[in-house]
Amino acid sequence: MPLRKVQSSVPDVPVLEVGGLSVDYVMDRGDVRAVDDVSFTLDRGEFLGIVGESGCGKSTLLFAVAQLLSPPARVAAGSIKFQGANMVGMTDQQLSAIRWRDMSVVMQSAMNALNPVMSIGAQFKDAMRAHGKPTKEEIAARSAEVLRMVGIDPVHLRSYPHQLSGGMRQRAMIAMAMLFTPDLVIMDEPTSALDVVAQRSLMVQIKNLQVTYGFAVIFVTHDMSLISHFSDQPLHPYTQGLLEAFPSIRGPRVPLKGIPGNPPDLAHLPTGCRFHPRCPYAVERCTQVAPDLYELETGLVRCLRRQDGSLPVKAGQEGSLSR
Repeated sequence: MPLRKVQSSVPDVPVLEVGGLSVDYVMDRGDVRAVDDVSFTLDRGEFLGIVGESGCGKSTLLFAVAQLLSPPARVAAGSIKFQGANMVGMTDQQLSAIRWRDMSVVMQSAMNALNPVMSIGAQFKDAMRAHGKPTKEEIAARSAEVLRMVGIDPVHLRSYPHQLSGGMRQRAMIAMAMLFTPDLVIMDEPTSALDVVAQRSLMVQIKNLQVTYGFAVIFVTHDMSLISHFSDQPLHPYTQGLLEAFPSIRGPRVPLKGIPGNPPDLAHLPTGCRFHPRCPYAVERCTQVAPDLYELETGLVRCLRRQDGSLPVKAGQEGSLSR
C-alpha cells in the first residue's frame, strides 16, 4: 500500500545516536541545566525505558530528541543523529519531513494532543496528506487498518476525542503514530492517566506492534512497576531504589524502602556523583568524583562503586543491562 513507508534505513546505522546532549533553561538568574551530557544509541527493534522521579528531566530529554523544545529551553551541547543525520540545527521544513513518517511522538495526555474539534479520521487524514497525496480510498483503508492494530473498531474514525475513553484516546494516538510505520516511536508517559488494567493492556499492544513491525521505542515514565516488565534491569543504585519503592507480587514480603530526600536543585548541583546525597552506598570519593559511563561485563553503568566492583550485585540482577 503506498501509505506504508518503505523501510530504507541502512542496517549498519543505528536508528538514533544521542551524543553528549545537554539542555538548558535560559533564566534571568542564569541558565539551569536540566539534561546534562546524555549519550545513548538505539538500534532498530530496541525498547529503551527512561525512568525517574517527577522533575528529573525525562520529558525535557524526550522533547530535545524529538526537536520539540520551546523557549526558554534550548539544546546547549551535543548531537542527535537520526538514521545518521544530525537533527540539531535542522530547519522546520526538514523536521516536518521526518515527523510522523520516520519518527512519531505519543504525548502524555492524548486529550491535549488530539484536536478536540476534529474527528479521529480527519486528524489521520491531515497527517497522511502532510506527507503525500493519497487518495480517499487509501486514507480510509490505512486509517481503519491502524485502528484495528490497537484494538479499536474503525467506526470510531467518525468519533471526536471527547467521545472516547482515556484508554481509547491513547490507543488512537498510537494508531496515528503508526500511520507510516516509522522507525522510531517516542512515548511520553502514555499510560499515566490510565488504570492499572488499561496500562498493562496498552503496554502489551505496544510491544506486540514493535515485535511485528520492528520499530524502536523510547518510553518515558516514572512508573517502575510498569517499565520493569518491558525493559532490561539497570545496576545503578538510583534505579535499585526506584525498583524497591513499589511492592512485588512475587517472592517474600519485604518492607518498601523508597529513596530518601528529594532530587537535587538544578541550580545548585552537588559535587561528584549527583546521587550521592541520597545514595545508601556512597563513600567519600562519590562526593568528589563525577562518574563516567563505565562498561562492565553485564552492561553500562555510571557508578564508581559498580566500576571497581565494591558494590555487591543483588540477587536477580546478574546479566542485566544499564543504559
